Amino acid sequence: MELIDKLTVLADAAKYDASCASSGAPKRSSKGKDGIGATNGMGICHSYTPDGRCVSLLKILLTNFCLYDCQYCVNRRSSDVPRARFTPEEVIKLTLDFYQRNYVSGLFLSSGIIQSPDYTMEQLIRVAKVLREEHQFRGYIHLKTIPEADPALIAEAGRYADRLSVNIELPSPESLIRLAPEKQVSSITGAMGTIETASQESRADRRAPKFAPGGQSTQMIVGADASDDSRILHTAEALYGEYRLRRVYYSAFSPIPNSPASVPMQAPPLLREHRLYQADFLLRSYGFKVKELIGAQGNLPLDIDPKLAWALSNREIFPVDLNLAEPQLIARIPGIGVRSAERIVSLRRLKRIRYEDVVRLRCVIEKAKPFIVTSDYRPRQDTVESSALRRQLSDQPAQMALWG
Repeated sequence: MELIDKLTVLADAAKYDASCASSGAPKRSSKGKDGIGATNGMGICHSYTPDGRCVSLLKILLTNFCLYDCQYCVNRRSSDVPRARFTPEEVIKLTLDFYQRNYVSGLFLSSGIIQSPDYTMEQLIRVAKVLREEHQFRGYIHLKTIPEADPALIAEAGRYADRLSVNIELPSPESLIRLAPEKQVSSITGAMGTIETASQESRADRRAPKFAPGGQSTQMIVGADASDDSRILHTAEALYGEYRLRRVYYSAFSPIPNSPASVPMQAPPLLREHRLYQADFLLRSYGFKVKELIGAQGNLPLDIDPKLAWALSNREIFPVDLNLAEPQLIARIPGIGVRSAERIVSLRRLKRIRYEDVVRLRCVIEKAKPFIVTSDYRPRQDTVESSALRRQLSDQPAQMALWG
């Protein structure tokens, strides 16, 4: 098979993996002896860093052949999709060619399992090692970790990759047993633990080589099993707490040709994936807990975002006086983010906060005004009734208010 034909197959096969980001990658110089490349530019698969930089990655699989038969996966053993396989040298050549043409800023490399988990992990590591050591490649590298691989191989991968990811795929052990019986939760979490331990050791010893400085991430598939949003978010919360993951990514299940009867024939609403990302952001950046956003069972509403849903469910807290409230509470007001809350607190050291100040700070005033009090403004009682506010502030048609 020609290289371009392999690229067509294996780039398309990689699109189902959402755990692709460059967050936390160190900026590298491409001048002089420091090597080629830097994390900027235009390209193929766009990702965004926390400071807003857009980076582009060559996102491919080493191969879509796989020994495993995970029922939700397009590349499962029993699937009849076209197959292809790169050699490590072909991936290295593609990466350098794309990089030198300024198409991409780095590489995201995953793979189906071939021969054995250890063999597959060795092939992935070879790509990163040759790029770093023989070609002095200073671009971003994200390697997918094979959970069942030897921990020593996972530790080696972290010496060459900016970020590692171990996909948990499904939020419950029961679903993993049913839909991916060749995988084990203990192997997945064990690999996460190996990465976190090595990261801690690297951070503790300044003389130690850097280990995956961009941290680790994972992916959960939404809608491939019966898990509701509560189960998904509680799993994410546990992973953040135990393994210090940088990100959990959510990927709406996409039915594939000749899907087995064990998985749904219809995809979940893409809006469900979007709401999960919004809720995840509240967990990571606003100090929310899952139990505040959703009960022990249930799904997030589709018609309003999770922050607004929380505010409408806790009306006794509101309206909040912006001249008196703590920054953490101000940041929880719909339409006001963490940075705006910090600016409000800074400004009130100089003056009393007025309504026009909130407008000037570019808060989403239509969302915020039913929930705030300033020195010259208080919402009228007839404008803060929850059901009316929900209809007014909904960003989706009323018929999508609830589901499942």
